[in-house]
Amino acid sequence: MDNDNQLADWRARALRLAHQVNSVMVGQQRAVHLMLIAVFARGHVLLEGDVGVGKTTLLRAMARGLGGGYERLEGTVDLMPSDMAYHTFIDEQGRPRVEPGPVLRHGEALATFFFNEINRARPQVHSLLLRLMAERTMHAFNREYRFLHLLVFADRNRIEREETFELPAAARDRFFMEIGIAAPTERDALRSLMFDTRYHDADTLIDQVEPGLVDYTALNAFSQTLQDSVTVSETLQNYALDLWQAVRAPAAHGIELDDVDIEALVAGGGSPRGMSMMIRAARVNAWLAERDMVVPEDIRAVLLETTGHRIFFNPVYEIRRDEIIGRLIEAAVARVAAP
Repeated sequence: MDNDNQLADWRARALRLAHQVNSVMVGQQRAVHLMLIAVFARGHVLLEGDVGVGKTTLLRAMARGLGGGYERLEGTVDLMPSDMAYHTFIDEQGRPRVEPGPVLRHGEALATFFFNEINRARPQVHSLLLRLMAERTMHAFNREYRFLHLLVFADRNRIEREETFELPAAARDRFFMEIGIAAPTERDALRSLMFDTRYHDADTLIDQVEPGLVDYTALNAFSQTLQDSVTVSETLQNYALDLWQAVRAPAAHGIELDDVDIEALVAGGGSPRGMSMMIRAARVNAWLAERDMVVPEDIRAVLLETTGHRIFFNPVYEIRRDEIIGRLIEAAVARVAAP
């Protein structure tokens, strides 16, 4: 199959997966699109949203469409790093047993790992998860396991603050995207969620997604082909660099925000790794739109989700992050002239 046909064939399968997941979810088209971008860019995702808005359902539906092993781990204050690798128990004969834990249960066929309420787990657990994300390896049972096809998804408890451990800056930077998932605002969508009984049984909904629609074992190779096939002109490179600089140093670029001392807003962040992730996402967005080159709309479509969590505010503004970061990025987009 030549390159153009390969790109078209994979695009058709990707859009089919998005269509099926959107049939499971209500009013989450943007979140589904961003998840699709992350999957094809091979990036880990931190899901943000209130309780009961469908984060787990969305992830399970996407994981079913990808195939491979799926595991979920609940973050708790007493969780130990070893609990990710194995668990011990007493069997029926009263003998101690050791069995593989959630990361190792599927062996190296693990494709999707969901860490629920990651900020309930202690920093020691975060450290092991970060290594798993960065290296896709884990050492246990006297051998090293390699998870070549693994994507890690996590969400945070944003309501309760007791016995929680917020992710440090380095940990957040490891996530390719932070995707916000909110309850739909349209009255018809809310009516469907409340009164249409098909949305009351998540397991039945998820079973409607075709299993293994996208071959997870081939995604790494295709992702590289995709990245090599979508070009970014020098003009677009300069546009992306200007946006990056404007978000990192808003005062120097003449950006102003109401109720914000712009000189004291940004403490740091905006890593080069993060900006390379933004371009990876923009290339996937262009491919899904049947383009072989990135345009400004592709960068703007992923800028918030790939960049927002990598800009760190001074403490006086950090508590207002959710309200300020979107305004800052909107102001940078308005300030930097698009080609």
